Amino acid sequence: MMQTLILVVAALALLGAVAFLKLKLVQFNALFLGALFGLTVLGLLPKAIGIPLGLVFLLLVVPLSLPQLRQKLFTERLYNWFAQVLPPISDTERVAIEAGTVWWDRDLFSGDPDWKKLLAFPTPKLSEEEQAFIDGPTEELCRMLDDWQITSELQDMPEPVWDFIKKNKFFGMIVPKEYGGLGFSALANSTVVMKIASRSTTAAVTVMVPNSLGPAELLMHYGTQDQRDHYLPKLAVGEEIPCFALTAPTAGSDAGAIPDKGIVCRGEYQGKEVLGLKVTWNKRYITLGPVATVLGLAFKAYDPDGLLGDQKDLGITCALIPTDTPGVNIGRRHMPLNISFMNGPNSGTDVFIPMDWVIGKEAGLGDGWRMLMGCLAAGRAISLPAMGAAASKYCARYVGAYASIRKQFRLPIGKFEGVEEALARIGGLSYLTEAGRVMTAGSIDLGEKPTVLSAILKYHNTESMRTVVNDSTDVLGGKAICLGPKNFLARIYQSIPISITVEGANILTRSMIIFGQGAFRCHPYVLDEINAVSDPDKQRGLIAFDKALLGHLGYTTRNFIRAFLFGLGGSRLLATPVAGSTARYYRDLSRFSAIFTTLGDISMLLLGGELKRREKLSARLGDCLSFLYYGSAILKRFEDQGRQVDDLPLVHWSMQYCLHQMQQAVLGLLQNYPVPALGRVLKWLMFPLGARFKAPSDRLGHQVSSLLLQPNPARDRLTAGLFITDEASDVTGCLEHALGLVIEAAPIERKLYKATGFIYQSEQDSEKLQQAVRDGLVTETEADLLIRAVEATMQVINVDDFAADAFVNSGQGDQPSGDDSIRAA
Repeated sequence: MMQTLILVVAALALLGAVAFLKLKLVQFNALFLGALFGLTVLGLLPKAIGIPLGLVFLLLVVPLSLPQLRQKLFTERLYNWFAQVLPPISDTERVAIEAGTVWWDRDLFSGDPDWKKLLAFPTPKLSEEEQAFIDGPTEELCRMLDDWQITSELQDMPEPVWDFIKKNKFFGMIVPKEYGGLGFSALANSTVVMKIASRSTTAAVTVMVPNSLGPAELLMHYGTQDQRDHYLPKLAVGEEIPCFALTAPTAGSDAGAIPDKGIVCRGEYQGKEVLGLKVTWNKRYITLGPVATVLGLAFKAYDPDGLLGDQKDLGITCALIPTDTPGVNIGRRHMPLNISFMNGPNSGTDVFIPMDWVIGKEAGLGDGWRMLMGCLAAGRAISLPAMGAAASKYCARYVGAYASIRKQFRLPIGKFEGVEEALARIGGLSYLTEAGRVMTAGSIDLGEKPTVLSAILKYHNTESMRTVVNDSTDVLGGKAICLGPKNFLARIYQSIPISITVEGANILTRSMIIFGQGAFRCHPYVLDEINAVSDPDKQRGLIAFDKALLGHLGYTTRNFIRAFLFGLGGSRLLATPVAGSTARYYRDLSRFSAIFTTLGDISMLLLGGELKRREKLSARLGDCLSFLYYGSAILKRFEDQGRQVDDLPLVHWSMQYCLHQMQQAVLGLLQNYPVPALGRVLKWLMFPLGARFKAPSDRLGHQVSSLLLQPNPARDRLTAGLFITDEASDVTGCLEHALGLVIEAAPIERKLYKATGFIYQSEQDSEKLQQAVRDGLVTETEADLLIRAVEATMQVINVDDFAADAFVNSGQGDQPSGDDSIRAA
């Protein structure tokens, strides 16, 4: 028995050394042989086992330890196999893979994240100038916005709002100061969009687009100096309104398949014959298009007559075209789900543009896809994630207030467990999305262009928004579904599919991009192996492949062992950068990092290029990576905000949610593994003691929901950055106003009910209330407070109604263009 125990301890010690010491091959060989020799000499391992085992090990180790022999016996065969199973990578895919940078996602792919490094990243902060802009012009803009007027009466923002946005350079947040812009950080850009989004989706989108993927961003990185000098000052002050047209009717997510084309030719411009292109295009869904003065256009450029050289197919190209150019058809509008930002189609046939209008001029021909991917790497991490965070935080504050104000059965509805469950999700997901927003914007301000992380943020912040807003609709009930000036949620609810769809449809982002791109960019060896196999010099490629492969084998082995040992409880031995109740989460995330990298490697080895088409499996691996990142962001946010004890329910809920989601993703992956038996074995190896990560408990959910029901510092931190007012006549201010009165009046209401069994609910109860005053049960002041609290409550819970003929002939006028055979029934 003792002998067996010693052998088990020795085996675990050897595995632990491999897992934690990151031994090189020579070091591992020496350690293994030394352990084998010692155990055999001491008689703990029978010679009949020890000697043959040592000989077999030597037969394997010697070839692996000698580079030339290893390459001949093993590497070359694997090199040839890898070349066969490697999925074909198109030029557009390669550009997308190589775009941007990797940051903390590389650590998550390592299987051994460096938590001290994460916490050492500077806390993202706004400058004094940026904070002043948010407290000044942004606050003032929010006060000008009446979303019902915008979306129902005008179907546009009022002219004074447009003028204010231009005058205060909201369109120039990303434009450098030397060109007359504000030169704001990514965090400031995101925070401004978030605050405006808490008032009006239409206004937020209008401000967002010029500061996202579009002419200004493209010019700053790829334009010539004279192009920047000409356009950037005008874009900064709204003298030029930009839009960017990429999507075509037959090319949405597959943007590389755009049919729009430009033919290199000579034509007349300003009375002179110049070199340029005749461009034909048909675009749709283009935000700001109907009011744009300059059209950013993506198309494929061709040179059939060889005016520029021998190359005929030049590739995707981006150009800036003034919208008053003859032949440009622009100005009609789409109506995206009653959200009234300017959006519409545009087209042109054989429109001649001079070469000077190509971004980068002639040198920019065919470079458009690289431009777009480079800008999208950062831009996708700012605007839509900010809108997702804004909606979630907005619901946390105002739906929480409503749940405290609105009563049924003499009890605030927020006290009912069914509502409490929804409020817990609203609060927890709001904390999660805000943590991701701030950390990712901070990475951009550190100089990163986080391609993979931007996809994670875009997908999960908008999907979390969808969950939160749906939950909020359930809590509000009839209040949520009756449109009108008093409805503070309906337009947000209507706008959800827009955020889900644009800048990469969420289905595509989850199933193909997050893990698919992450595996190439963040994995320490895969891209090196691909580049080695793609090297036209096979001998050089073989040497590079051998080096990457050796590192890859050690990496996979180490992470496999770590994942198994952590599942047995070994993660408790890991050092953490903090103490207290959050320390265990660092260990749990380290464990899931090892599980994720192990299963990612095994899946790539097993399926090769087929994994690219097994989108459900790829999506689950992407989910695991995503929640590893959000877990990291949550922990960093808690530390950056000074470890606020009041925030712990939010931290615990969101972390336990992330851990449970990762566990479910892994179980779903292995349950549907292409080799079922292997899936079952891997499930046991990854979770040897069972799947123990539970969803947040009801008790924890109660703690989270309680934070949303009354004013407190944790609620204020959670919803910081929103537009907040307590003006009783305001659509959300009435909630703040009523919440304060209802909470203040609650003890008086309880006292009155205990004495009389009577609750003051409306003017019909005035005589009873005055009798209570005369009887000395409440004072005049207390009675007045009760009256004001009830009046404020009714202001909150009332819904809008309209005259019976209010909607007669609404929407009449210009009829939609398109297929005349399609008519409403």
